[in-house]
Parts: sequence; C-alpha cells; structure tokens
Amino acid sequence: MTSRLNTVCRTAVAHGEGMTTYYDVPADLLISTLSHKLQSFEKINPPEWATQVKTGTHRERPPVQDDWWHTRAASILRKVAMMGPIGTNRISQEFGGAKDRGVKKSKAVSGSRNISRKILQQLADSGLVSDSMNVTGTVNRGKVLSSKGQSLLDEVAHSVREVAEERYPELKRY
Repeated sequence: MTSRLNTVCRTAVAHGEGMTTYYDVPADLLISTLSHKLQSFEKINPPEWATQVKTGTHRERPPVQDDWWHTRAASILRKVAMMGPIGTNRISQEFGGAKDRGVKKSKAVSGSRNISRKILQQLADSGLVSDSMNVTGTVNRGKVLSSKGQSLLDEVAHSVREVAEERYPELKRY
C-alpha cells in the first residue's frame, strides 16, 4: 500500500497538483504542529501520573515539558504511519536508549511500554489508528493508520510545507 501511495504522490506532483504527505516534510516540523492539533482531541490527554513518571529505565528524571504527552502521541502516530503494522513492544523499543550501568558498559533498553500502550489506546479511541488483523481475523498484527489519521497527517504536512521549504530550500525540488 505504501508503494502505491508513493506512486500516486509522484503522479500528482508530476501533473502539478502538489499533493503533500507526511513523507515530504521533516519530522520535527510535522511532530510539533501535529502535537498542537492533538491537544484539541478530547480523548488524547495525559493521565494524572504523567507528571511524575519516567519515560524509560534509561532516564533519570521525568520529562520537563508540559505537553510531552501530546508530543509523544504525535511521534507515535507518525511511527505507526511509517512502520505500521506496529505494536506496543516495537514502539517502546523505538523510544528506548542506552542505560548507564556505572562502570559496566551501557546497555540498550526499551522505553516505557505502559506509556506506549496508553497512547496507542487513546489514538485508537480517537479513530486515528486501527487494528491490523491477519487474513483469518484471529491474530492482531499491530496498529495501522486509519483514514482519519491519514487525512490528519496529510493536512498537517500540507500546512507546514511552506515553512519546510523556507528552512530547507532543497525540498522545493520534490
């Protein structure tokens, strides 16, 4: 499906339509704008424990940003779009890092699965992601982007396209 989408995008650009997708803009611009959009969704909000929790065992302190939950939700939504079908375990590995073990070598550890799971549940309740089942419908393969999530990501990508072209002039070729 992704290769078909890329073909459609290239065809649209070749014919002068200028269709912008989340593949066309840098992640930092997309995620920051998307996190502001996600704050308007009533089902995506941080739990009460979110101010005291660390985001993984490799961290020493909790995040200091006030809106870190929405930024993480925007990043997870983008990762589901890029890598889907994807599950909680793989997403927590994406947000992991090196754990400092003192005099021993650092070791790669996963991020918090609870945070990843809660955000995926909130995105699913908002209708932005959905389950991907196997052919027989017996095994859940992970989360994939829904059509509502696809349109939200493309809308945000289109809105930040001009800023991205100003910041990165080489994007105008695409």
